[in-house]
Amino acid sequence: MSARPDDLLVYRPEGLYCPLAGIYIDPLRSVERALITHGHSDHARWGHRAYLCTDRALPAIRSRLGDINAQSVRYGEATVINGVRFSFHPAGHIPGSAQIRVEHQGTVWVVSGDYKVEDDGLSEAFEPVRCDVFITESTFGLPVFQWAPQEQVFAEINAWWRENREKGVVSLLGCYSLGKAQRILRHLDTEIGTVYTHDATETLNRVLRKQGYALPDTRRVPTESGAKLPEGSLVLAPPALIGSNWAKRIRALSVGLASGWMALRGTRRRETVDRG
Repeated sequence: MSARPDDLLVYRPEGLYCPLAGIYIDPLRSVERALITHGHSDHARWGHRAYLCTDRALPAIRSRLGDINAQSVRYGEATVINGVRFSFHPAGHIPGSAQIRVEHQGTVWVVSGDYKVEDDGLSEAFEPVRCDVFITESTFGLPVFQWAPQEQVFAEINAWWRENREKGVVSLLGCYSLGKAQRILRHLDTEIGTVYTHDATETLNRVLRKQGYALPDTRRVPTESGAKLPEGSLVLAPPALIGSNWAKRIRALSVGLASGWMALRGTRRRETVDRG
């Protein structure tokens, strides 16, 4: 049986499905076999019977999901299931992230997962993959999302931190604990002060450092009652903690949020942050 070009992958309630191979890509619900593009929780969910991802993504996925039945492959390494050839190629989104190439009898589809074409100096750089059909994520696909060069954004983050240090204020920057936090870390001017992290972020920092990703030194935010951070230090924490009791323990605070959604004026107004 050969797949027509329009049915190599189909959409089911569980997610994208390859009927010939009986396998899902980044499924939304629990399935028997899942190919996972990367470790973010909207793509790598708990509850699948078997997982396959890149060897660079697996440590972070295990850290988040626990004891799962998972195997990994290197970028470009082919896995053939019932005549369908699958391979993972760098997506540039976060460390270990991949596009998934699906080939059967000369027809090639690529599922992007989340991807970023700008090389961030941390993630494996995006690799264009020739294909007949490209299934793209489009989180920021609207024309309103026009990005400044990353060097400019990181310069603004460092300037904000430096200004707060001169005022004797602690800077709290909300950023996702996997990928975004480490990307920011790689571009911080750590001569400004000490960088502290929330437990969720520091756990993943340690996972990635063990894999060989070069990250500056960081310290966990103290958990003991009454602990005070040095004036002018910087804290990286998940965005959900902005405004929480955890964040309120940090006194003399200026709050920023690193997110693509900050390109929208309405979102900037709604978020209780000083900088976005």
